[in-house]
Amino acid sequence: MHWFRWSIAWLAAVAPLLMATAWAQPAPPGDPKRGQYVMLATGGCGCHTDYKNKGQPLAGGRPIKTPFGTAYGTNITPHNKSGLGEWSEADFVRSMTQGVGLNGKELFPFFPYTSFTRMTPEDLRNLWAYIRTLRPVDLPNREHDLRAPFNVRSGIKVWKAVNFSPQPFRPDSAQSAAWNRGYYLVSVLGHCAECHTPRNLMGALKTDWAYAGSQDGPEGEAAPNLTPDRETGLGSWSEADIVYYLQTGLRPDGDSAQGLMAELIENGYTKLTEADLKAIATYLRGLKPIRNKVEKPK
Repeated sequence: MHWFRWSIAWLAAVAPLLMATAWAQPAPPGDPKRGQYVMLATGGCGCHTDYKNKGQPLAGGRPIKTPFGTAYGTNITPHNKSGLGEWSEADFVRSMTQGVGLNGKELFPFFPYTSFTRMTPEDLRNLWAYIRTLRPVDLPNREHDLRAPFNVRSGIKVWKAVNFSPQPFRPDSAQSAAWNRGYYLVSVLGHCAECHTPRNLMGALKTDWAYAGSQDGPEGEAAPNLTPDRETGLGSWSEADIVYYLQTGLRPDGDSAQGLMAELIENGYTKLTEADLKAIATYLRGLKPIRNKVEKPK
């Protein structure tokens, strides 16, 4: 009996320590192969590659024209001086989910952390593991060429206070697994709203017009309406039409994807599983239809 009482007392004393030790165990290392798939699901992170000037993959330098000036894609290769070589995984996660870079540097929201903030810890860990496998490229980052007041980095905290609400991804229990996967692929990894939603004077997305298209898309391109409106959006597209478009770049009318979207398809979506492409179609076809005709720039 004394032995039994002593055992109970010992367990009661050490159990909290054992549990704390278990909770404190480091997360398992990321899987680079899965991380590569995560990058493909973003469209290949093409903003970080200067294709036009035959730049090295993900080494930055790409000019991206916006209504607020020209931003330049950053070097995300693991180069110690020019890229992310000195970053830790925690630094990377903070930049993706909080918009804060190395040494507390506030990041301009041209980098879509407003979408990436909802990435799962597993996807972030795997993506970081993949980035660490890239060939380091020594190409210094270029300063953005933005017009005032959007060029004032100290104002980003104010912008965030008004327009940014970091939050984890939360599946909608009222929707199907395919819809939730599509939501995650479109709204989080694909960050499609960043291009296909018009912005207000502060550069924040007009959430009431989500995915309704934008005349002022990146690089001077118009981003079409993705909602299922039959006259101005994808209302006449079937699931098969959307899947085929993302696999080939060909529209139901025989036209083909151009510009940035063609890059995203070639470098990202063509390599996704058919199940994921169907999930994207499920989500897009379930959006609220919004009548908004977006004209191509002349």
